[in-house]
Amino acid sequence: MSGNRTIFVRLTLMMLLEFMVFGSWFATFGLVLATNGLADIIGLAYSLAAVAAIVSPMFLGAIADRFLASQKALGIAHILGGLVMLSLPLVVTAGSGAVALGLIFAYMIFFQPTLGLTNSIAFRHLGENQKLFPYIRVFGTLGWVIAGLGVGALGLSASVNLFYVTAGASIALGLYAFTLPSTPAPAKGVRFSIGDLVGAKAFTLLRYRNFAVLMICALLTAISLGVYNAWASPFLGALGIENVAGVLAIGQAGEVLFIVTIPLVLKYVGMKWALLAGMVMWGVRFALFIVAADGQTWVAILAIALQGICVDFFLVLAAMYIGRVAPVQFSAQAQSMLILVISGFGQFFGSLLSGWVFANTVAANPDAGPTAWTPMWLIPIVSAILTAIIWTVFFRYNRKEPLTILGTDEEAPARDSAVAH
Repeated sequence: MSGNRTIFVRLTLMMLLEFMVFGSWFATFGLVLATNGLADIIGLAYSLAAVAAIVSPMFLGAIADRFLASQKALGIAHILGGLVMLSLPLVVTAGSGAVALGLIFAYMIFFQPTLGLTNSIAFRHLGENQKLFPYIRVFGTLGWVIAGLGVGALGLSASVNLFYVTAGASIALGLYAFTLPSTPAPAKGVRFSIGDLVGAKAFTLLRYRNFAVLMICALLTAISLGVYNAWASPFLGALGIENVAGVLAIGQAGEVLFIVTIPLVLKYVGMKWALLAGMVMWGVRFALFIVAADGQTWVAILAIALQGICVDFFLVLAAMYIGRVAPVQFSAQAQSMLILVISGFGQFFGSLLSGWVFANTVAANPDAGPTAWTPMWLIPIVSAILTAIIWTVFFRYNRKEPLTILGTDEEAPARDSAVAH
């Protein structure tokens, strides 16, 4: 029993550090670029971060499933990423946009796969106790809150010095990862194929209706996430809010409140409707941004506070669903696919499209004030409406049927209604 508690503590510390790294820079990166005269590359920078999520997670996930222990892959990725991050302050200060974009892309190549790897490591060691995952994941949220509050309190929300904080945290996590419980490659010794380089086996899960619908809706919802990550901090700055990092941390504090409710929500509401709530609330928060543009700053803060529902009932529940239904032999690839869809394609389209809208609205009318941002907020609102329709109609749901691990029988249709309770 004490051994299980020890593993739980080690996994929570892993998740805490993972999101301290992420939260220390990603939320206010756009504000840093704008402050240093590089506002014109904000959309492209977040788009490249998304491209990195497309290129790297499936590849590293395949390696972790086949050759390299997951905790070692996690450690190597974070140490290399930290070294890249050390170069960013001087480059951004010098106004070298092209070099900054290259470094961000390189860093995210190393970082993006770690989001799926931490999930995979946690699920592997939880075994039959996967209902405890929200209590591990909540420490990731706490890590983001600690990082955001720390950056804000130090006055680094718009400073390039926050990259040094990120580098230190990343290298520290990289070293700690090598002390994590051994998570050997589950498919070690199995013949390797070219398809394994891109995590092709995880794509076979797409032949199951519910899994495919989840990926489609995750893609659409991640468009909203891409808009939020790229433009929330500059928008808060345009509203006159000074401690942007501190305000954004309110959203992560909300995550802490909601994530611990997940077991009860799954018991009484079910996976389908909890996920729907998470997807739809992305549209609601951007509608609140439109209201806030008329000088209602408190409404913008309310929109930030909705982060708990938006993230916990979408990202966390999606990871839990995959953790339950994906076969163990390519669990890392399946988790990486979720990161590929959300942090990759979804955020890429969201960042790219919103960057184009920003250039033709806000940047083209610098004297228009916060109301000029309204056309950009319509993108995630439309995406949320479309997602709600697809999810409600096509995700088959029967709470009375037990979960079935995908790929364990011959008939896919029999599994289409096997949804998490």
